[in-house]
Amino acid sequence: MNEFVVTPWEVKGEIDYQKLIKRFGTQLITDQLAGRLERHGVDHWMLRRRIFYSHRDLVWLLNRYDQKEPFVLYTGRGPSENTHLGHLMPWIFLRHLQDVFGTKVYFQLTDDEKYLFKPGLTMERARWFAHENALDFIALGFDPTKTVIFSDLDYAKSLYNIAVRVAKKVTYSTTKAVFGFAESTNVGRIFFTCMQSAPAFLPSEEEGKNVPCLIPCAIDQDAHWRITRDVAPLLGYYKPATIYCKLLPSLAGPGKMSASIPETSIFTTDEPAAARKKLERGFTGGGVSIAEQKRLGGKPEVCSIYRYYQFLFEPDDKKLNKIYEECRSGEMMCGECKKRLGARLEKFLTEHQRQRARARERLDDFLVMD
Repeated sequence: MNEFVVTPWEVKGEIDYQKLIKRFGTQLITDQLAGRLERHGVDHWMLRRRIFYSHRDLVWLLNRYDQKEPFVLYTGRGPSENTHLGHLMPWIFLRHLQDVFGTKVYFQLTDDEKYLFKPGLTMERARWFAHENALDFIALGFDPTKTVIFSDLDYAKSLYNIAVRVAKKVTYSTTKAVFGFAESTNVGRIFFTCMQSAPAFLPSEEEGKNVPCLIPCAIDQDAHWRITRDVAPLLGYYKPATIYCKLLPSLAGPGKMSASIPETSIFTTDEPAAARKKLERGFTGGGVSIAEQKRLGGKPEVCSIYRYYQFLFEPDDKKLNKIYEECRSGEMMCGECKKRLGARLEKFLTEHQRQRARARERLDDFLVMD
């Protein structure tokens, strides 16, 4: 297997998630821990299938919760493009956690980050994408009385006081080692991780006491939370706990879905019929011919179409296993599999876009500014 790359800004190659646990120093979600979450009511296919597969201090967080100490949820989005299905995945699980635990959600839109990191992106355009991406988050059904959405540019006063305290404890050598920054890196990029740390401590500042925080997100964001967790005790805060998901593959196969490669990504703003056509061009694990596939069967474990069922579009485990077996045995051809998934995709996008349009009228119910 070729060596893979996973950073907050770049993902390349076929990811070995077990190797990533060792590389990042996270902990595997065991059957025992998953069972404990299930007993609390977390019954979700992304947990059962270990799409959410790794964590830091989740046991500690649940221990505090069992001692009647509630926690908050925090995640975010770097708004440089429209939202795609890979971005929705951790948010769908986050919504389930809010429903189960009845907890407050903090959602950060890092428009400052994208302005600093993406060449040619203006600050105005980054702020516009922030509001557009927020619509996709709201469309998933979060409780407006328990959900706070903010962009870094529009909520800087509340975040900056915390970020400066974080910055005082973070050295350039640390950011260089964690993120690979060079002498030519602009100072805004070096400082940015302090802004991403700030919301983890914001609830504690608001409450005037330490508040446990759980961050559900994709594993490529772990580097930021390593720094956040290192700094937390130096500032008198709890370390935030994290729970990490795998990355939704590109339609082209290995590697994550990326907004920078639109032809292999499905965006929430795509016309449903156009999205279905993208899907029809997706990489499969089928044979070179129908005759060969009927004789030898397909390889669902390498098929991007099967992964979309597994990650997002088939919550029923028995039905997912049936899709797997039909492919593996050669009973179902790739064309039929894509046709079935395409119908689900069109239905999903049609409803999501309807909710997204409604969310535009409710944006002020969620957004906070200072």
